[in-house]
Amino acid sequence: MDTGRRTATATLRGLLDLTRLGNAIAAGVLTFTGAFVAQGFEAAPLAIAAAVIATVCATAAGNAINDYFDRDIDRINRPDRPIPRGAISARGTLVFSAALFLSAVVAALTLPLAALAIAVANLLALVAYTEVFKGLPAIGNVVVAYLTGSTFLFGAAAVGRLWNPAVLVLFALAALATVTREIVKDVEDLVGDREEGLRTLPIVIGESSALRIAALVLLVAVGASAIPYLMGTFGLAYVVLVGAADAVMMDATRRSFSDPSVAQRRLKRGMFLAAVGFVAGRVAAGGFV
Repeated sequence: MDTGRRTATATLRGLLDLTRLGNAIAAGVLTFTGAFVAQGFEAAPLAIAAAVIATVCATAAGNAINDYFDRDIDRINRPDRPIPRGAISARGTLVFSAALFLSAVVAALTLPLAALAIAVANLLALVAYTEVFKGLPAIGNVVVAYLTGSTFLFGAAAVGRLWNPAVLVLFALAALATVTREIVKDVEDLVGDREEGLRTLPIVIGESSALRIAALVLLVAVGASAIPYLMGTFGLAYVVLVGAADAVMMDATRRSFSDPSVAQRRLKRGMFLAAVGFVAGRVAAGGFV
């Protein structure tokens, strides 16, 4: 009985690890952020809840299916992932991912048409990324960048404010910063990716050249972050927090040349701090559009 209990516990832990639960919840928070930035305190709670659930489930499903397709690479780069360590089978991962995708679709069906269209496009992009785009120079990075930024668009679309200017800037900032982070992650995973025969940007053009491109992309993102203040949409609270986020991300990019593992984690923290800056900017502006 103890053996069976340990096996069940190991399987449950494997399922949670497949979802990368922290990342999935973080994506849900970004969707909420997009809704709040778009509509402030007037946002519809039921629509936001459905959008957040759809985002969390879809992100968890994408993470699981990514582990399925990356199972051979992970034996080299990340042997502690659930499939390589034997916590769950490849087939079990597929079934689990399909159930999560279905849950995301059911939640998205309650939302406006624009939000549903984004959800469908993102589900297709998630699957296409893992099987087609991941190993292509820069293209895989751009797909992941779109998916990250689109969480804000999805939240805004859920409350009927897809074309809110501040949300569009937030989408651009998140997408550009994610391109930088994904390139840094490719440098971190260089050994396993080369062993698997992938053609990521660092493999094709070299680590230093790829990291220079990543730094240039981040500079564009930093420039874009000034737009809400220059437009008069957000004030000092936004400037302080987003300025701090920009500093964190720029320092992380500098560090990526010597320690890409630490750099990509700091880039992620900077991106979330920037999202907090947008929320603070909306609150300081009165919480209303």
